[in-house]
Amino acid sequence: MKAKAGAATVSRGMTPASRLDAWLSAMRPRTLPMALSPVFVGACFAEGFAGGINAPAVVVAALSAVCIQIATNLYNDAADFERGGDGPDRLGPKRAAASGLLAPDEIKRAAFAFFALAAFGGLHLVTVGGWPILALGVLSILSGWAYAGGPAPISYSPFGEVFVVAFFGLGAVGGTFWLSAGALQAEPLLAGLALGLFAAGVLMINNYRDAAADSRVGRRTLAIVVGPRAARALFAMIMAAPFVLLVLMIAEAPGRALWLAFGAAPFAWAQVKALATEAPGPGLNRVLARTALTQALYAFLLGVGALT
Repeated sequence: MKAKAGAATVSRGMTPASRLDAWLSAMRPRTLPMALSPVFVGACFAEGFAGGINAPAVVVAALSAVCIQIATNLYNDAADFERGGDGPDRLGPKRAAASGLLAPDEIKRAAFAFFALAAFGGLHLVTVGGWPILALGVLSILSGWAYAGGPAPISYSPFGEVFVVAFFGLGAVGGTFWLSAGALQAEPLLAGLALGLFAAGVLMINNYRDAAADSRVGRRTLAIVVGPRAARALFAMIMAAPFVLLVLMIAEAPGRALWLAFGAAPFAWAQVKALATEAPGPGLNRVLARTALTQALYAFLLGVGALT
């Protein structure tokens, strides 16, 4: 209670500009390409393999995905602070609640507002895609909350990487494709798995960096469970797997220029080497950011290839 009161006091003393900066920081805008990349690929695959896209549905899907991502980020900020995480030994960017910039309760209210916006957009998407989109939307919102909320948060377990593969990859690409095609094909599912693995790589670096601090508050992330050496090996496999899947995609659609996505391979390899040599610390923030950029590059090249 004292921590909440202190945060609220600091928050009230901030200028409008500093409050805006705090809110933008809490929303973690650098993570938003991870929500948009799979929607872009799903739309490109719908155009390339199904003969067209439902542009209004794709736009709404992109906005809803961004809202879920922001809501998840905000709720994670507040919930981690209330569970005793994000302390002074945190190596990643500072968090709004833990830094006393914003009160946890107001961050949670904002999170639920963004979840509600996503649900509102989902109403239109359900009219287009039917019950599969309803199920996907409900599960996406519930999982966004459950990532840091509830009695057994996903982020405190070894299953976070599975969560991001499912929702930042398979669900997002497959769902976007479905909205235009009304069906699924092998190519968008393989693409969704590939993009989800890149997102899992980003999370793996995040958890590898924060392993010591996370252990202190009882987290059992995959990086903690397997240990640092195995975590680095898993990251290497995670970063290689999208290119194995790319070979399968090319085999399914030899007439498309999907091979363009191999252009991201040198960047993926660079992050594998960086994680192998970078000591745990703030330097891993650069590796994390570059891994997210690698996913964005792979997605862009894959999408262009699907249209070519």
